[in-house]
Amino acid sequence: MPAASAGSVPGRPDPPASEVRRFRWGDLRTRVISACLLAPVVLACLWFGDGWWSGLLVLAAGGLAVEWVSLCGGQLASPAGLAILLGVLAAGATGLAELELLGLGLIAAGFLLAWRIGGRASLAAGIPYLGLAVVALAWLRTGAAGRDNVLFLLLVVWASDIGAYAAGRLIGGPKLAPRISPSKTWAGACGGLAAAMAVGAVVALLLHDGALARILAVAGGIGVAAQLGDLLESALKRYYGVKDSGHLIPGHGGLLDRLDGVLTAAPVAALLAVLVGHGVVLWQ
Repeated sequence: MPAASAGSVPGRPDPPASEVRRFRWGDLRTRVISACLLAPVVLACLWFGDGWWSGLLVLAAGGLAVEWVSLCGGQLASPAGLAILLGVLAAGATGLAELELLGLGLIAAGFLLAWRIGGRASLAAGIPYLGLAVVALAWLRTGAAGRDNVLFLLLVVWASDIGAYAAGRLIGGPKLAPRISPSKTWAGACGGLAAAMAVGAVVALLLHDGALARILAVAGGIGVAAQLGDLLESALKRYYGVKDSGHLIPGHGGLLDRLDGVLTAAPVAALLAVLVGHGVVLWQ
């Protein structure tokens, strides 16, 4: 599929400038209700761990793979579609078993296999895009500091999303990347970063001692990674000419829409965990 021209969505005209500037608060109630229902489920599974967290990851990985194949215009029942689904699930299993190196190998092999079978690198890219995040989330939960690290990661990403959403709509101003997402502003990016760092500092200091400067740096880095994931998802949807990746979550769209920041922030957090040592909190 050819790439969309700059600043346009294939098959759909750009919204008027006045519409881009004017934010509509009508969907806010739906978004809040959905978040209030889903967040406690995620946190409960994280807290209890073991089968609860594993089950949640399996469901999320499967749902993400299905949405990815649909987003790319593929068919789940096709050999390439099944390769993507099985590749992402297999990668997640290696993370839960703390065989992350095997998981990385499976991701690389799965990408090449899906590309060869389907003939489309863009479709096959779903395996590394989703698989790396699933491996990271599974592996991060293991170890002595697993629960604290994943909790820190999720709360920082959520804070980044909420801060960017609120600051962007209340302040507005210059656009961050108008050709990718006309609604995102520099004010929103700064608000998201500030919220990520503030929430990260509170969460980290409540869980463990640590140097404030390091905590802010770690939370800020995760927040930036989350915002880059948001922009990447916007670029993908613009390329394929869709507004949302799915309709599973009222007010949010699909799983890819809701987890875009986590998909890029989780591998960054996992890499940091490798550097500081598995079983140690990220900000130590």
